[in-house]
Amino acid sequence: MEKLPEDLPECLVFLLGKAYQKAHGDFKNRLKPYGLTNIQHLVLEGLWYRNGMTATEISRLLRLDKATLSGVIERMSETGWITREPHPEDGRVHRIFTSEKADSLKTELIEERKTANEKILSRFSGDERETLKQLLRELI
Repeated sequence: MEKLPEDLPECLVFLLGKAYQKAHGDFKNRLKPYGLTNIQHLVLEGLWYRNGMTATEISRLLRLDKATLSGVIERMSETGWITREPHPEDGRVHRIFTSEKADSLKTELIEERKTANEKILSRFSGDERETLKQLLRELI
């Protein structure tokens, strides 16, 4: 078997990928009992921030491509997490709202996200937390 380059474990792409896998996997497990994916949860939190957005507005806010978001919105509508209503000014566009089902679990779902974040950040000091967040924002 061919030996991996010795610098691979220190490769930034590798490290970021592994960090993403760990964070994404933990949060995915927290959301499993609700039947939500990470992206669906993100959409709900975006809508709780500003309910009634269009798909384009959600896409811009959450930095998601429209093709991905389209499928997510369709599944969330089918499973009762959101509702869609024609935009009053343009019937071709729909405004998206959280459902009663989603709103009844809002506090619980936000707490799941906060707990997942805290678990990730628990090993860092306050200054390290802020530095990490700032560095990640700069990468984005």
